[in-house]
Amino acid sequence: MAKMKIRGKDLIKLGYPEGKVVGLAINSLYEHHRRQSREWGLAMLKNILEHPRNFVEDEAFGRVARELIGAEQDQRKEGYYELLEQVKPFPIFGEEQIEEGAKHQMFTAMRLPVAVDGALMPDAHQGYGLPIGGVLAVDNAVIPYGVGVDIGCRMCLTMYNLSPSHLREQPEKFEKLLLENSRFGLDTFDDPMDDPVLERKEFKYIKVVKDLKHRAYQQIGSSGGGNHFVEFGTVRLSDPKNDFDLPVGDYLAVLSHSGSRGLGANIARHYTKVAMDKCRLPKVARHLAWLTLDSQEGHEYWMAMNLAGDYASACHDHIHRRIARALGEAPIARVENHHNFAWKEQLADGRQVVVHRKGATPAGKGVLGIIPGSMTAPGFIVRGKGHNDSVNSASHGAGRVMSRSKAKSLISTGDFRDHLAEQGVRLIGGGLDEAPMAYKDIHEVMRSQQDLVDIVGIFQPRVVRMEGAKARNWK
Repeated sequence: MAKMKIRGKDLIKLGYPEGKVVGLAINSLYEHHRRQSREWGLAMLKNILEHPRNFVEDEAFGRVARELIGAEQDQRKEGYYELLEQVKPFPIFGEEQIEEGAKHQMFTAMRLPVAVDGALMPDAHQGYGLPIGGVLAVDNAVIPYGVGVDIGCRMCLTMYNLSPSHLREQPEKFEKLLLENSRFGLDTFDDPMDDPVLERKEFKYIKVVKDLKHRAYQQIGSSGGGNHFVEFGTVRLSDPKNDFDLPVGDYLAVLSHSGSRGLGANIARHYTKVAMDKCRLPKVARHLAWLTLDSQEGHEYWMAMNLAGDYASACHDHIHRRIARALGEAPIARVENHHNFAWKEQLADGRQVVVHRKGATPAGKGVLGIIPGSMTAPGFIVRGKGHNDSVNSASHGAGRVMSRSKAKSLISTGDFRDHLAEQGVRLIGGGLDEAPMAYKDIHEVMRSQQDLVDIVGIFQPRVVRMEGAKARNWK
């Protein structure tokens, strides 16, 4: 029989509140059940934590149970909230493509007392708190982790009156353009361009933002790591009555995906902690802690979130301006949309709500957006249909079918290189964790949301740059 050896940190890990009850529980366990195994002891303590009222009269653990009940009552006085017993109903688009973990995260979100409406997009996969691809409308509150860490992450596409044949005939030229005019990860420009967003009043009056201004200046115009990219490709417009008033045909285009860099990440971390301190939820929902909009902290976060979104837009603007200057051409059309954000909107029944789209694209009636596939799969310029059941939303991409670690272990360098060659795509940087095989079939995803968006144009990647300066033998 394993010797019982249980310490305070073991109880904290189980979920016990720090303080008197931890020592009381350990002393009671050793005094009355010293000969039991460690496994038995941990199981018993977990049972007491989850069902303290069952042990109030227990000779060994009665005091522990009563202390836990008292702590629970104190928590309620200090902003503790229970989840609703019933899950508010919500639609799941493309359910057969979505992992159970993402569905369960959405079930939890729809049990929040502030939840009003929601939907799960066909690219959904498990994340932290709200799943990636989750849409959640709440009453008079904002959930920092429901927005996400990369606040205002977005897509931006510019089209040029240039023949896509240039990409086939001079691919090295476009690789060089990307290397010279884009930066990723820790690599930033020696001469970042200035921008009005850096003079915003939030940098003066919100402390966490004020402390990040220098970093924001250094990183402006650059992109993050992971799945962020800048790429040349071709756009095909097939409808003579397209939204850009352009002739039917193929156009050279630039597509970028990035967010608010260190500014947004630090805002998210700071206010998530503030929310979790003020809004205590059961362990399964702790990352869904909210701030009410009429609180000082909620107002601050809302201002900081909007600043981060505008900063992300400025980053894309700099990326596309640099590339346009290098091409010696002005773009003839531009489309931009963001995700990882919260919007004040009105539902069909007239209720005013805050809609969180974590990895979901706004798709209100007539709203243009971009839904990318992968580095070899097509992306789609779309026009929203304003579907009420989806809370005016659509997917933000294809969505992962493999985690990063799984992709690295299952996809070989040779298969990745061969796939790029077969699809005629040149890649600078990147890695196996972003291989196209790690993503869902974008065509299946688009079929699952035909009621949500109309397809306006199709973008095909040709020269792609991600974090990392070398081709790593991908060519």
